[in-house]
Amino acid sequence: MKEIRLIIASDSVGETAELVTKACISQFNLLNNVIDTIRLPYIETTENIDEVINLAKEQESIVVYTLVKPNIRKYMYEQLQANNIKNVDIMGPLMSLLVETLDEHPLNEPGIVHKLDEDYFKKIEAIEFAVKYDDGRDVRGLSKADIILIGVSRTSKTPLSQYLAHKRYKVMNVPLVPEVDPPEQLFEIDPAKCIALKIDPAKLNKIRVERLAQLGLKNDANYAKDDRIHEELAYFNRIVDRIGCQVIDVSNKAIEETANEIIKIISKNEH
Repeated sequence: MKEIRLIIASDSVGETAELVTKACISQFNLLNNVIDTIRLPYIETTENIDEVINLAKEQESIVVYTLVKPNIRKYMYEQLQANNIKNVDIMGPLMSLLVETLDEHPLNEPGIVHKLDEDYFKKIEAIEFAVKYDDGRDVRGLSKADIILIGVSRTSKTPLSQYLAHKRYKVMNVPLVPEVDPPEQLFEIDPAKCIALKIDPAKLNKIRVERLAQLGLKNDANYAKDDRIHEELAYFNRIVDRIGCQVIDVSNKAIEETANEIIKIISKNEH
C-alpha cells in the first residue's frame, strides 16, 4: 500500500487549494493507496513557509499552495526548489498570465474570493427576505428589516424592495389601505428605518388606469377613481404622521433614483 502525503498551504483559509486537490484525487482509484492531506492556512511570512518546508521534508510531502503576495510566493518557490520538494503552484501561473494579458497589477490581497462569497450570500439572503416579507405578509419581518417601505398600492414598493435587496438590504414593505389597520408593530419600530413613499394623485391615477388595462379591466373601477385615490392618500398621510418617518415623493422618479435616495437616508441615519 502506497501512502501519499499532501500539504495544502495558503495565505487565506486554503479552501481553493483544497477543492482543487480533492477534485484531482477523486479521479484516482485509491483502493490500494492512502492519501493524507494537511491544510495549513494563513501562510503569510517567510517563517511560516520555513515551517511548511520543514514539515514537507520530514513527511516527504507534496506541497500544493495558493499564495497571492508575489514576495511570499517567490520565497516559497525558491525554498521548494532548493529542497527538491514536489509541488504545485495553483494560482501563480494564471496570475502571471493575467498580469501579462491585462497589463495590470493584481490587488495581491489574500481571501478576496471569500469576501465575494460572503457578499453574494448576503445578497441572496436579502432577496429571500424581500420575497418573504412582501406586502406585509408576516409582521415578524418588521423587527428584522433594515428598511421598511410603506405606501399605497402602485408606489413601486415591491420592485424597490427587490432592487434594494440586490444592494444587500433586508427590506419589508407594508401596503396602506384605509380598510385595513397596519400592524401595531409598525408604530413601535425605529422610524429611522421606515420610508414612506408619497405619490401625486394624478400620477397614481394614470398608473392605476394602465394597470387595469393590463389586466383587461375597465378604467372605471373604484381602484382608479379620484375619490378613492384621495381617500387612500389622506389615510397614508395620517399613518406617516403617526410614525414620524421620512417621506420620499416617487411621482416622477425611476426605481434606481428612489433607491439611491433611500440608501442615502438610511446610511445617514446609521451614523
